[in-house]
Amino acid sequence: MATDRNEDEMRVKVREMIAEIGTAIFTTIDEEGRMHGRPMRTQKPDKDGRTLWFFTRADSPKIGELAQDDRVLLGYADTSNQDYVSIYGSARVVKDVEQKKALWTEGLRTWLPEGPESAEVALIAVTMEGAEYWDGVSSGLRFAYGYAQAVVTGKPDNSGENAKVSFHH
Repeated sequence: MATDRNEDEMRVKVREMIAEIGTAIFTTIDEEGRMHGRPMRTQKPDKDGRTLWFFTRADSPKIGELAQDDRVLLGYADTSNQDYVSIYGSARVVKDVEQKKALWTEGLRTWLPEGPESAEVALIAVTMEGAEYWDGVSSGLRFAYGYAQAVVTGKPDNSGENAKVSFHH
C-alpha cells in the first residue's frame, strides 16, 4: 500500500480526498483531557494549502476547548470508496466578518441562521501539520480480484494506497 508520489503530490492527494468527502469528525480535547468529536463540514481550503476552515457558533463548547488546547484531529471517511484521511494540526478561532463572508454559503443558514455578519458566528481555522491517508479498493471488480488473490496466495490485497504526509514547510 505504499505510494510512489512525492510530498507535494501527497499533499494534493490529501486536499482532493477531504474535498471529496467534505465532512470530518472534528476532535478537540476538553478541560479534563477527554477527547470530544463531532461532525463538521469543511469549507474550501485556504490558498496556502495548509489551512482548513469550519463554521461554528461562537458560544460552542469547542471554542472553550480550543482556548485550553488548540490541538485537533480531523477524521474523514468515505466507506463506499474505502477512502480515509486523518489530519492533525492546531486550530484558532477567527471572527473576521470579511473572512466569514468570503467562505459563507447559504446552506449554512440551516445551523447558523444569523448569517456571516453576526458576532454569534465564528470560524475555526485548522493549520494542518500532518496527515495520513488510505485510498482503498473502490470498485467492486477490484475488490473481487483482491479477494480472489488473497484466497489463492494467502496474502492480503495491497492494491490501495497509504501514505503519511507532512504539511510543514
